[in-house]
Amino acid sequence: MPTPKHDVPMRDLLASCAAASAVSTPPETASAAEDRQDAQDSRHSEDAPGRHGAPRPRDERPEAA
Repeated sequence: MPTPKHDVPMRDLLASCAAASAVSTPPETASAAEDRQDAQDSRHSEDAPGRHGAPRPRDERPEAA
């Protein structure tokens, strides 16, 4: 027996998925938030411009002072 077709707008489907994700995801702990922030900070420092304003290649190490 064929199943009935249900037309669901994409907006409603996405809203339902977002709500399910929000309900099923545990809250972030303070240490996890700090770890995530540290990882973001280290990524941003690698992208910082070099001495002359040009971005450093990722494999180049900054000169020791």
